[in-house]
Amino acid sequence: MLMADSVGLALLVVLESLTPAERLAFVLHDVFGVPFDEIAPIVERTPAATRQLASRARRRVRAQAPEPDADLAVQWQVVDAFLAAAREGDFEALLRVLDPNVVLRVDGGPNAPRAFARRPIVGAAAVAGEAKSFRDVGTTLEPVIVNGAPGLLARFPARSLLGAFTVVKGRIVEIDLIADPDKLRRLPPV
Repeated sequence: MLMADSVGLALLVVLESLTPAERLAFVLHDVFGVPFDEIAPIVERTPAATRQLASRARRRVRAQAPEPDADLAVQWQVVDAFLAAAREGDFEALLRVLDPNVVLRVDGGPNAPRAFARRPIVGAAAVAGEAKSFRDVGTTLEPVIVNGAPGLLARFPARSLLGAFTVVKGRIVEIDLIADPDKLRRLPPV
């Protein structure tokens, strides 16, 4: 099994969606406790504007963090159903386990191939269409725990990726895939 660092994959993806100034203000103030008057020169804003940047970032982080189902066994059932449907190419079964507004994010890193450098994919039909990659010959899928939630380690012939699933009300609402080799190397085995 594999356990990601203490910062959740979803949070990392959300942080990457913030502007650089928002991210700096939020992380420096909320994570490291740096006062706004010290952050302001770094982001080239007034302390009041810096406070607004951090506040806007905080709201975006909270808004994008759905509350997953509490029962890990239920979460695994949903993820297992997703993986089985993906392996079989059962589009209708995929739609049943995906929330209509599911979001699939891929973090391929700064040197990502085109397939891993794209905007989030939104919607059950679009995400179900992407699930065909799980049928690839030579792909092995290993269930893992990622920050206390179901995940998978997919090993393709040329590269690996780590997936984290967020299950809410019995449906997958988010899938975050980390394909950046540098980030994958930093994950400790458990």
